[in-house]
Amino acid sequence: MDSLDLSYRLAVSLAGAAARACARALPGGWRLRLEAEAPELPAGRWIWLHAVSVGELLLADGLLGRLRDAGHRVHLSTGTPAGLDLLARRLSDWDGGTGRISGGAFPLDDAAGLRPFLRQAPGAFIALETELWPGLLETLASRDIPGLVVNGRLTEKSLRRGGPWLRRAASRLSLVAARDEQSAEAFRLLGAPRVALGGNLKADLPPPRPLHAGWTALREAWAGAPVLVVGNTVEGEEDLLVSAWLAARAQTPGLRLILAPRQPRRFEAVARRFADQGLAFRRASETWPEEIAWHSTEVLLLDTLGELPAAYAEGTLALVAGGWGAVGGHNPLEAVRAGLPTAMGPGYANFEDLVQPLRLAGRLEVVAANGLAPWLLAILHQAPLRSAGPTPLPEALTGALDRTWALIAPHLPPVG
Repeated sequence: MDSLDLSYRLAVSLAGAAARACARALPGGWRLRLEAEAPELPAGRWIWLHAVSVGELLLADGLLGRLRDAGHRVHLSTGTPAGLDLLARRLSDWDGGTGRISGGAFPLDDAAGLRPFLRQAPGAFIALETELWPGLLETLASRDIPGLVVNGRLTEKSLRRGGPWLRRAASRLSLVAARDEQSAEAFRLLGAPRVALGGNLKADLPPPRPLHAGWTALREAWAGAPVLVVGNTVEGEEDLLVSAWLAARAQTPGLRLILAPRQPRRFEAVARRFADQGLAFRRASETWPEEIAWHSTEVLLLDTLGELPAAYAEGTLALVAGGWGAVGGHNPLEAVRAGLPTAMGPGYANFEDLVQPLRLAGRLEVVAANGLAPWLLAILHQAPLRSAGPTPLPEALTGALDRTWALIAPHLPPVG
């Protein structure tokens, strides 16, 4: 151990001791990580798959299914309260009755937090996107346990912020299966010794799970009405997008709206804003009424986790947010795959690898804020009320799961 590793160990040990000393006063996310429990699995015969929060958990769906079906035992961890809520609700589906999938919180990256997880150490650790924990990767490397990153995503901004601890962590990775060429080059510059292009796993996710039975009443009440689905709004976007919907509705009577904020912590604020605007809305998290109540409902606030991918199919057209109020954008594939005419804002820097092929294929449009209402009206005049069903993605975006699997398979432990 050199001075760089020692400095990190000292820093996280002090932080961990302080956190444990005042655990009751800490935010929920910290307390969950302090209470993280290790799985009871045979040493060297299980895979630790880590997905930092909700988005990464949903992204893990295809890979998790491939690991389970191959006979591997997998412990799936996540690091946020929202992630753990989704994990608790989806774990039985992911396991499929096999008894091979467990799940829980990700621990603190200090010796005390990691010790229970490494007492019967995994045969491999797989992180989704950009989870580089120096303490964990140091320990894995010292035991010759592969540390892998799949769907690896690293922006220039993150690369510039990467200090010596992050560079040391990257140098200990066994493999990065990057999602795009820009990320692959960024991981190489960060010091990862083996980087390959795996592709974006978002393009190879299985079909979304069906919506619950309560949606039947809404579906029947809104059957003759066009529906705009707005997904993954960030702060400042709701007013803009609701205004565009209202402008389009003025010329398209009966136009309904389904709107899903990106972050659960904003659900209450968005609901209050809808109430202040006098919108006739209902919240998806509350009790679902009979069909008659939906006839007078204009807006569904989708304040639940994991339902947006399937909810797109209930619409006539879609707006994928994150690019009007920010510069990163969000994943447009769910709406496009549902067969809806789809637009997103010009701030899509985090999804260039998806946006460009979709635009070339005529499956996605980029629309400025001042062009939203005209775009909505133009599409509403020509689109069918509902999509005919899921549509294939452009060939250039497919095959990521197969490529990623081929890359990681040599590093996985024996099945058993």
